[in-house]
Amino acid sequence: MTDKVVNLKGKHALVTGGTRGIGLAIAQALLQQGAKVTIVARSLSNLQQVAEKLSAFGEVNCVELDLTDSSAVAAAFNTAVAQFGPIAILVNNAGQAHSAPFMKTDLALFNSMLSVNLTSVLLCTQAVLPGMLEMGWGRIVNVASTAGLTGYGYASAYCATKHAVIGLTRSLALEVAKKGITVNAVCPGYTETDLIQQAIANIVKKTGRTEEQARAELAASNPQGRLVQVEEVANAVAWLCMPASSAMNGQAIPVDGGELM
Repeated sequence: MTDKVVNLKGKHALVTGGTRGIGLAIAQALLQQGAKVTIVARSLSNLQQVAEKLSAFGEVNCVELDLTDSSAVAAAFNTAVAQFGPIAILVNNAGQAHSAPFMKTDLALFNSMLSVNLTSVLLCTQAVLPGMLEMGWGRIVNVASTAGLTGYGYASAYCATKHAVIGLTRSLALEVAKKGITVNAVCPGYTETDLIQQAIANIVKKTGRTEEQARAELAASNPQGRLVQVEEVANAVAWLCMPASSAMNGQAIPVDGGELM
């Protein structure tokens, strides 16, 4: 029997928002490829529980972190490096989604979305980039959204921040293109996560539709007639992190069943 091929053996990957949904699936996928994984999120108790489960797949560490606090990001990333060595892979997955009509999108809501969805990407990327440049190798994958590639009504703040993430991705990809580092984004369509459950609950509450009808409404945007699964997004992220994916740079890849073509 031949040994399983692990393409990321020994590499340290850090995944933000790694305790549930897409982030959890990404952490598992990277562990299965041999990476040592640090997951970060706000809740230490959740982190510890998830890290214990993920340890069945490989070496995993967890660090509590408010991603919008620049000094906290620097300290947390130093802690992660002390545990597993330089960070070779960064997956900026943490994000927030709130819907509201444009005229009811107040400054507090907009700034909250901006801080979690965009500023955190800036802070985390600046924290890992010097180490990647020193190693001459790195993979940065930003989990954006199809909302970064098109517009959706009643989601102006979310769309604005995700468009900005893709702009940042493309700009940085050009800066580091000759440094052995790639920067890409994946753009999931409607995906089976807690956020989608919240969206379904909002549709039910505001329209009187049943949960089944609300789910079907969201799935209808996907030509495959279904919601994307978290493992499918994780698979795309893991592929972008592979050494053999070095020609993939500055891309924003929809994972949406063909919604955007």
